[in-house]
Amino acid sequence: MNVASWALWGFVATVVLTIVLAGSQGLGLTRMNLPFMVGTMFRDAHRPAERVGFVAHLINGWLFALVYVAAFHAWGGATWWRGMAIGLVHALFVLTALMPVLPAMHPRMAGAEQGPSAIRMLEPPGFFALHYGVRTPVSVVAAHLAYGAILGAFYRAG
Repeated sequence: MNVASWALWGFVATVVLTIVLAGSQGLGLTRMNLPFMVGTMFRDAHRPAERVGFVAHLINGWLFALVYVAAFHAWGGATWWRGMAIGLVHALFVLTALMPVLPAMHPRMAGAEQGPSAIRMLEPPGFFALHYGVRTPVSVVAAHLAYGAILGAFYRAG
């Protein structure tokens, strides 16, 4: 594994993924604010939660690039289309498996059955995160495809 290549391109890919997701929210394509969603797992105040969530998301994305790098090594090399294939699987996992169970793990997110409360104020994302807008899955898939394409195109094993 080329640590310098992973560190550089994993970080760049994470920044681009974050820009796509934030841009999607800013353009009104989704109501999902990922740094806020992640940050409220740790903090209850709005501003500190967003800052903590932003840093946590960058670190998670950067470290998650190791999964892509391992797959590239297992498949004999990195290419943009292999990266996009992993990105598509990654996005589909997030949308179909992670988002529906997030309320069970998130201390400040309402469940689908009980609704919001004074503590659990965040809306649950639901299947494909559709509770945050019908275009949310499109932005999540696009962000993960870009993430994978960047890693696949630029990561060099040696």
